[in-house]
Amino acid sequence: MPDQEWFEENRQSWNTATKQHNSHKGDQADFFLDGGSTLYDEEITLLGDVRDMALLHLQCNAGQDTLSIASKLGAEVTGVDISDEAITFAQQLSQESDIPATFIRSDVYDWFQDNETTYDVIFCSYGTLIWLSDLDKWAEGVAAPLKPDGRFFIVDFHPMLCILDGAMSGDWDDSCDYMGGTHYHYELGVGDYVGHEGGDTTQTGLPIESKQPFENPHPANEFSWGLGEIVM
Repeated sequence: MPDQEWFEENRQSWNTATKQHNSHKGDQADFFLDGGSTLYDEEITLLGDVRDMALLHLQCNAGQDTLSIASKLGAEVTGVDISDEAITFAQQLSQESDIPATFIRSDVYDWFQDNETTYDVIFCSYGTLIWLSDLDKWAEGVAAPLKPDGRFFIVDFHPMLCILDGAMSGDWDDSCDYMGGTHYHYELGVGDYVGHEGGDTTQTGLPIESKQPFENPHPANEFSWGLGEIVM
């Protein structure tokens, strides 16, 4: 199956998952209007002083972190994501929270080909690498729009997390191939990790009670990468 078919499945899967995730998060515009931020301390420290810089947030999801970077760190932000639902929500949230931002609906590989804008900072975080089918093309795509003195920052989960995914339930079988580049196709798509984590990924941190189990009918495609491949 060509990459484009995998990405189309992922787009539909994320459209459905994004609606479910946001259903747990309450009035997000009010949260931002009250001065809220979804950034973790390590992200703020890593980014440092980005005030008035042009910052590109790749795979930005529904824009909460992107808008936090704009409102708390003062960057001029652009977010790119594959999900129509995520980008539509991000654009609406930007308007309702009065935080200026540009959001673009595109697969990252397509965006790399079409983009002509340069940026001071490029950023991506938490759960982005597993959606990339070709790390070399991705790295080339990240490098191209960076200004000569530009900076790239990434925060993501260690690949060992995927390998030991079942360990907490007593299943020590490898869930993923650590050596990387392996494609995984899941008939049930992106899950409701916001609901499963009981409020840890919402603004309030309050427990979440889902009235019924969530199953995403749209398949998803992920890719495992070893730490050496990522760094190199």
